[in-house]
Amino acid sequence: MRTVTLDEAQQRLPELIEEAASGEDVVISHGDGAAVRLVPVPAAEPERRPRRGGGARGLITVREDFDDPLPDFEPYT
Repeated sequence: MRTVTLDEAQQRLPELIEEAASGEDVVISHGDGAAVRLVPVPAAEPERRPRRGGGARGLITVREDFDDPLPDFEPYT
């Protein structure tokens, strides 16, 4: 882990960003005791096309007796 002061970070920010992007921990400390850590942000996923219905048209069939009562339930009707 690398710790640098705020003044040093202002002068070397591009270098520190590269280090953080490569996986090294970079901490920037301030004189009052506050500190922040530079971490890489994952790349955004490419935008997906919206879904459209009907992609399986013709591949799925519904039998004529789909809505008929099941034989297992005859005692309850």
